[in-house]
Amino acid sequence: MKASILKSAKQKGIVLFVALIALVVMSLAAVALIRSVDTNTIIAGNMALKHTALVSSDRGVETALNWLEAQVIANPANLYADNPAQGYYATFLPEEGSPDLDSVDVLKADATWANAGYATGDGITGGTEASSGNHIRFIVQRMCRDTVAPASNICLLGDPEIGNGSKKVVPGDGGGAIINTQQSPIYRITTRVAGVKNTVSYAQTYVY
Repeated sequence: MKASILKSAKQKGIVLFVALIALVVMSLAAVALIRSVDTNTIIAGNMALKHTALVSSDRGVETALNWLEAQVIANPANLYADNPAQGYYATFLPEEGSPDLDSVDVLKADATWANAGYATGDGITGGTEASSGNHIRFIVQRMCRDTVAPASNICLLGDPEIGNGSKKVVPGDGGGAIINTQQSPIYRITTRVAGVKNTVSYAQTYVY
């Protein structure tokens, strides 16, 4: 009878030990699951912020294009010289005073963007987009080696032929449209989007 009682106590002890091990394993699994969910949430949040920043950068490019068009209509020679107050540089060479945006350190420096242009448009005030809270600035660089009229020996020029062979249409003197068969200098538009949670994104677009 005594042996039976001892055997029963041992069995209960083994069952308790196994139950404790199972409890520890379940606790570890729960912690791992929570961490996995947190990580997925963070990744999803980061992807959403990047997508929003990319969309916002388009607003900066649109503003830059509108500014370039206004200069061409007013006087194309306006684009032969730097206009740092508007974030415009007639060359891309650092030795000519243009910021070296190929350098990561220069690109990220706050001083580089001190005189950059601000995005404008519906829902944007002072460069800040109301819907996203993103602050959008841009710098335009003409891909030329000197601050003079564009020429093939000093500038990267875009082909006036576009895709299917159509010509670029530009405003005429009388307010109508004319066909532009001349090559245009290429412009590099770099946008900086400072968003929520201290996120900063950069994008570059080449246009002509």
